[in-house]
Amino acid sequence: MPVFTGAKAVILFLQLLLTDSYRMSAHCCYDFYYMEIVMKKLLGLATLLLSFASHAAFVHPLDFDGSEAQKTEVIDYIKDRVYQDYCDSGLDMCQPTTLRMMEKQNLSAFKALTTAKNRAVLDNVIATYCDSALDMCTYANLDMMYRQNVKASNETLSW
Repeated sequence: MPVFTGAKAVILFLQLLLTDSYRMSAHCCYDFYYMEIVMKKLLGLATLLLSFASHAAFVHPLDFDGSEAQKTEVIDYIKDRVYQDYCDSGLDMCQPTTLRMMEKQNLSAFKALTTAKNRAVLDNVIATYCDSALDMCTYANLDMMYRQNVKASNETLSW
């Protein structure tokens, strides 16, 4: 997914907003129709900006450098993802004990993945569970699937 897709959408949205605002002030009329359009656009912009601001970026475990900025990014991603999975989904498990337990599990899984030996397998797992429609991109899930794929790649079918 391109990084600047959201920024481009915001710029286009602002241009459209300013065009209608200019039209309204240039004609010196305060038509409720145009005011309603401008208010809807402002509300849409606020929603759009909040949705971009509330989601931390995924940090690839093998690209983790241990900096405080990346530690914060990983923790923010884990918190956001766990909240999304247990509070914003159909699951009715939004309790502090469940959230903290899953956050700890994901942080432990992330730390384990930073020592992964087979980057190709890990990249494939990330592509499968994070960059697809599955939307199962938790570090705990990635760690489990990475270990299963490494194990399976060393096995052969025998009688």
